[in-house]
Amino acid sequence: MISRKPEKGSLSPAGVSGLIAFSLALPLAFFHPLLAVIPLALYILICTVAPFFPTVGFFLPVYSRGRTGNSVVSITFDDGPDPETTPLLLALLRQYQAKATFFVTGMRVNAHGDLISAILREGHDIGNHSFSHDVFLMFRTAKRLAGEVATTQRSLQPFGVVPLAFRPPVGITNPKLGPVLHRQGLFCVNFSCRAFDGGNRFVRGMAERILRKVRSDDIVVLHDVPPGNGVTVQTWLDETASILDGLEKKNLRVISLTELLGKPVMVRTTDVGQ
Repeated sequence: MISRKPEKGSLSPAGVSGLIAFSLALPLAFFHPLLAVIPLALYILICTVAPFFPTVGFFLPVYSRGRTGNSVVSITFDDGPDPETTPLLLALLRQYQAKATFFVTGMRVNAHGDLISAILREGHDIGNHSFSHDVFLMFRTAKRLAGEVATTQRSLQPFGVVPLAFRPPVGITNPKLGPVLHRQGLFCVNFSCRAFDGGNRFVRGMAERILRKVRSDDIVVLHDVPPGNGVTVQTWLDETASILDGLEKKNLRVISLTELLGKPVMVRTTDVGQ
């Protein structure tokens, strides 16, 4: 599902749901105060559960798939860059002539800037994936969230790029995220197809899980970090290659996220990194 940017003055689904809940609660309170609790409790339940569904733009517009209507998909890689995986991944993508978007963390950008330059030289895009990849980031304060986003934007400035797309850690959103991204000129991108690989902790069978459910216009999420649980980097690379092979056999062409969404996910400010 793609949640487009709402018209000025319009409410998010969360806002509309809240109005409905309160509108139902008021008349019910005349019959019995406890009846008024029912719609309010349901609203709270929805607000609690909705952030954990990456395709649902409940609190803010979320891009989670394309609308091209063509047999295409876009591949994204989270959590990197990493010296053990990124160079091998770039070579593999070059072999398949596939362009990807790397949602990077500011902490790893600072540690492995040469890999950011390599990603850009290969013609891939860069997105913001927070600074520390704190899986509980959406439960922190708005100040902490804003700092994580802004610091990563600044970390990427020396490479001549400004990300326009932000992917929250683990795909979780919250009511604070929309205003934070708006101030930074960012929009939220999640995904519609994932292998539930636990950030490359469960790599075996990853290709099968992706290929079993991938569909046209999907945004596929993978990870650019060394695998865990005793799995070798080569096994992870083979699984990734199997995904690319499988997409070809399904006649699903890999295109850039910019092309899939019909809007840029980053802008270049200089020729640095080319």
